[in-house]
Amino acid sequence: MNNLRASAPVTICPQQSVALPPSYLALHASGELAHRAGQARALLGHCALCPRRCGVNRLDGERSARSACGMGELPVVASWNVHPWEEPPISGARGSGAIFFSGCAGQCIFCQNYPISQLRHGLQVSHERLAEMLLELQNKKHCHNINFVTPTHFVPAILAAVTIAAGQGLHIPLVYNTSGYETIETLQWLSGVIDIYLPDAKYADDEIARRLSGFPRYVEHNRAALEEIYRQVGDELVTDQDGIAARGMIIRHLVLPQNLSGTPEVLRWIAQELSPRVHVSLMDQYFPAHQALDHPQLGRKITADEYQAALQAFDEAGLENGWMQEHD
Repeated sequence: MNNLRASAPVTICPQQSVALPPSYLALHASGELAHRAGQARALLGHCALCPRRCGVNRLDGERSARSACGMGELPVVASWNVHPWEEPPISGARGSGAIFFSGCAGQCIFCQNYPISQLRHGLQVSHERLAEMLLELQNKKHCHNINFVTPTHFVPAILAAVTIAAGQGLHIPLVYNTSGYETIETLQWLSGVIDIYLPDAKYADDEIARRLSGFPRYVEHNRAALEEIYRQVGDELVTDQDGIAARGMIIRHLVLPQNLSGTPEVLRWIAQELSPRVHVSLMDQYFPAHQALDHPQLGRKITADEYQAALQAFDEAGLENGWMQEHD
């Protein structure tokens, strides 16, 4: 859930411009969207939405202390409002309609949103109320899109809410803003529903990913997820006439101190195994938070030299499109 600062200069790549209606509208009209929502809800009886596959019955009780995310069936929303700090094709002039869900499959010791992700602050809402939020962000806030932040563990609720909202006039693109720790099965539920994927590629080393973020086998699951997302939407970032994203993927990579993020390897893998045309947001905004304040490696911001090395790795990987921040 790391986003571009509003004041950060960026290098913007060219995008393909074309009018493209959200793909979920056709699924709703055919009844497929409602069908998927019902099937996905049934899976909460033995939850395997994220790669942890904890098997907890999330239909039994409001919140489950035994589940990996700590959540039950109904979504818990920490905040929802206009968000102006995403990449330019996401935020545009009117902002992205961001819905921040509580809970997370990860336990990043440096998480900047730990009250939401790990302390699980937020308000439990019904599927109907979540649908109302989508429509209010569209109709009253005039956002360019709906931006589901940390959404993996609430995919069934998202499908249910989009089904309701689409029947009441929802028509703007849907953004799936994720840590990149996903299963193929969960992403397949979203095929044709999500218009724009905004996944992280956090690490190149599983041991570091487990130690810093508590993700078992992150690299394996992350790369499989990125391949599935690429299969669904390809490497073109399609925009409308105003330059606002309508379909595609943007991979985010947060540069960590001492190259703990494995930046050169992550970027090489994207270019070689997906496509050099995939859009990458290379983020220079790490700061110590949560349990990283006095950490021997993470207890400082990255240096200008560390970010310059990341920029060089971007070029050496042969990547063609993306955004970079000016080191502050």
